[in-house]
Amino acid sequence: MGLFRSLLLLLLLALSAVASAAPFHSLLRAVPEDPAPGRSTDGEGVADRLFCDSWRLSVETNDAGYWRTIPQKCLKFVEDYVNGDRYASDFDVISSESLSFAETVPIAGDGKDVWIFDIDETLLSNVPYYAINGYGSEVFNETSFDEWVDLARAPALPASLRLYEELIGLGFQMVLLTGRSENQRNSTENNLLYAGYHSWITLILRQTSDLGKPALVYKSERRAALEAQGFRIHGSSGDQWSDLLGLPLAKRSFKLPNPMYYVD
Repeated sequence: MGLFRSLLLLLLLALSAVASAAPFHSLLRAVPEDPAPGRSTDGEGVADRLFCDSWRLSVETNDAGYWRTIPQKCLKFVEDYVNGDRYASDFDVISSESLSFAETVPIAGDGKDVWIFDIDETLLSNVPYYAINGYGSEVFNETSFDEWVDLARAPALPASLRLYEELIGLGFQMVLLTGRSENQRNSTENNLLYAGYHSWITLILRQTSDLGKPALVYKSERRAALEAQGFRIHGSSGDQWSDLLGLPLAKRSFKLPNPMYYVD
């Protein structure tokens, strides 16, 4: 009986050691196990998915710096992201945070409290265009994109449209500041109206003198001009860091997700 108890105790100790080691083993694994080495059941590499998700994070935090096209192995990842629930959820959360801040702003009622919105991938979605142009895996073609803009059929990003309406209800004035050129004013206005936007006090587009300027310089200059006119810039929303950085800054800036392209 004593021998049996000793063996049972050793067995229990061994099982306990295995159980306690399992979580540490899981933490140390670099990649989850796959049905087949390096591949998932849908044919997309697990390691590639992890890389692409981390690459997308580096884009959103601006750690990736300048880049021209997405990594080729991330094409399916980006396609799934911008057409899936995660993209919509990211917009919902950021819009909710934007509204929470906006509700704390005392509105003077003199028409000088403004919120600045970028347009492309901020108010309007160009995913239908990028769906037939490689989701950012192809070098940007200005001619084909301008043809898409002229169609004036880009849909609204739903979370942005809701935020836009809520900000108007709070008493903010809407300023739209885009990198599109002045010769696209009519198609841009028509598209905004088609998508449900309205009541902006100004739509700022690149003039001839702005051609060739980096987006950060151009948008900073336009914000400075607004402040010189007495406007108070409380919030700014954009999908590029170049929409938001540079002096003067809005009191709060909100970066929206965009893994399809980078604007310097």
